[in-house]
Amino acid sequence: MRLLILGTGSMANAHAKNFSEIEGVTLAGAVDVNISSVEAFREKYGIERAFTSLDDALAWGDFDSVANITPDSIHYATTMQCLKAGKHVFCEKPLAVNHHDAMEMADTAEAAHLVGMVNLTYRNVAQLQAARKLVTGGQIGKVKHIEASYLQSWLVAKMWGEWRTESRWLWRLSKKHGSNGTLGDVGVHILDFVVYATDTEIDEIFCRLKAFDKADGNKIGEYDLDANDSFTMTVSFTNGALGVVHSSRWATGHVNELRLRVYGDKGSLEIQHRHDGSKLMVCLGDDVETATWKELEVEPVSTNYQRFVEAVAQGRTLEPSFRHAAKLQKAIDLATITESDRKEHQLEANLA
Repeated sequence: MRLLILGTGSMANAHAKNFSEIEGVTLAGAVDVNISSVEAFREKYGIERAFTSLDDALAWGDFDSVANITPDSIHYATTMQCLKAGKHVFCEKPLAVNHHDAMEMADTAEAAHLVGMVNLTYRNVAQLQAARKLVTGGQIGKVKHIEASYLQSWLVAKMWGEWRTESRWLWRLSKKHGSNGTLGDVGVHILDFVVYATDTEIDEIFCRLKAFDKADGNKIGEYDLDANDSFTMTVSFTNGALGVVHSSRWATGHVNELRLRVYGDKGSLEIQHRHDGSKLMVCLGDDVETATWKELEVEPVSTNYQRFVEAVAQGRTLEPSFRHAAKLQKAIDLATITESDRKEHQLEANLA
């Protein structure tokens, strides 16, 4: 597989490193509007060609797949351009900034018989894959209740740097700089964590968003600090379960932690995925009577990068697919509807 890396920001390093380690993959080209950045990236990873525009790269065309690591706001335009040129696409999350665009991307890839997959990175967590097998195998019975959280602490701690002075963090707090806050940044991850592990889909969702005061006038330089930094959701699922999902950047003591608890009528499981390791805990069988929890050892799993290469080789899309990501985007779109919007929609419905 000959791969073009589109965008050479920080996440592009993970793509280049992982893809270059897979047998049969050639890093054929790299694209970035900044000539010095793309040349340095090309040299670092031994990439054949460097371009400052996607148009130029597609005109050259000596590649069959694209890793799209551009900013969220241009995933749609750049991916559509690549699909129309007959290239398979591995896109960073979120697939698009709204459900309509995400669905068009999925429809276009499928109609052209091209592989369209999304880098929902926590699919690489072996404990998540093992948890799904427990659910689909019936070991915990019928799922009744779900708890999930994605907690970060970079607004109160400096393990990732000083957010008040670094643009890579400030833009994530500003709507006019393209941020949909915590919901847009990590919401897709925790929702995918939930629906994948429990083998279900989201039926209904209600969400509250909040941006806390962070500076005088909630402004630092050109950045208005108005994007949400916490959210809480109540969710119903197509398998009949109810759940609560929440996330915050104010979670002191939690660098980067996803946690999922799934309660069934035969047993329960809990995944803890932290920056320093992961665990899968279960309460099954006779242990249900004594509320005894045990840790399960799990085997390593293939990464999204490996699955994308496999999908291109087979000529069929594997998960996580564009269509799956589009469904998640629909849930996120619904989560952004404010209470006043809901009342307005309800009033319109009543009047109709």
